[in-house]
Parts: sequence; C-alpha cells; structure tokens
Amino acid sequence: MMETTTELSPEERVELLSALEARFEKHMKRHHDLAWATVRAKLEAHPEKLWSLHEMERTGGEPDVIGYDKQTDEYLLCDCAAESPDGRRSLCYDRAALNARKENKPKSSALDMAEAMGIELLTEEQYRALQTLGAFDTKTSSWLVTAPDIRKLGGAIFGDRRYNTIFVYHNGAESYYAARGFRGMLRV
Repeated sequence: MMETTTELSPEERVELLSALEARFEKHMKRHHDLAWATVRAKLEAHPEKLWSLHEMERTGGEPDVIGYDKQTDEYLLCDCAAESPDGRRSLCYDRAALNARKENKPKSSALDMAEAMGIELLTEEQYRALQTLGAFDTKTSSWLVTAPDIRKLGGAIFGDRRYNTIFVYHNGAESYYAARGFRGMLRV
C-alpha cells in the first residue's frame, strides 16, 4: 500500500503561500481588519494545516481567510471559489450513505473526503455567513453539516444561492449530483 504524505515540498509551500497571499490581498473585504503577515506566521507554525490548505486549493476550493476567532486565537479559512469546488463534487453525504447505495456508487462521500483533507464541512450558520462575503453557489450546491435527527431518518442538507437568496434544502444522504459538492472550513 502506498503511503500518503501530508508534508509539502519547499516548492509547494512557497507556491501555496504565494497563492494564498495573492488571494488575501485581492479580497480584502473578506478580512479587512486582518494582516497577511500574522496569518502567514500562524500558517508557517502549523505545517499540517498547510497540507490541508494545499488539498483545498488542489481540489478547486480557492481557500481564503474569512475571519478570526478571538476566543480560540484561530484564523478561519474557507473555500471561496464562486461555485462548489469542482474536485469535490458528485459525492454522497457520508460513509453510511455510500455503503447504502447498491449501484452507481460515487467515488466517495463529502464527510470522508473532508476528513481525509483535514477540514470540516460548513454548518448552515457558517454557510450563511460566507454568503455575506460574496455570491457563492449560484449554479452549484454544497452539502452542509446535517443534524443527527435528520441524518438518522436518511436525509442530509445542502445549500445554494438562487434569486439572490440563500436556500437550504434536504435530500437523501445517498444522492449525488455533478453540481453538488462541499465547502470546507479550516481553523489555524
């Protein structure tokens, strides 16, 4: 079995930090009161988080800083691609849903992929907050953290933006669509 490395090469680190800095500077309205130098120092102190950000970037998420949690002293980085990341679409909600499919199984589930990347799916509250920073998922949708009571009954929730309004819907957790993926959050 081939081992997966969670360390970036020096070249990958430089390339990732450069992309993150350029995005940070381009979209200051997402984090107008934060400074890149302090974010970068925090990122460099946590190389395992850089690997997760690299995975977010590699799968089309365009991660960016969207806030700072004073209580935990953590920066919040989230997928800010206009549409649900294309490298994370056509996934059912979780492992149980994937296992329940008898045929036409997707390659993975949103929760499994997020865990493998070291990130978390957005909650409905986080998704609605992200939507105040721009217009996201106007053509796609994103799975969201689903309450256990809903999941126990076979469902899962997802969100999108249509008609300049944020909608949160439900679907069977085992469903998957080419236009539905997931957005991730990383705390550093």
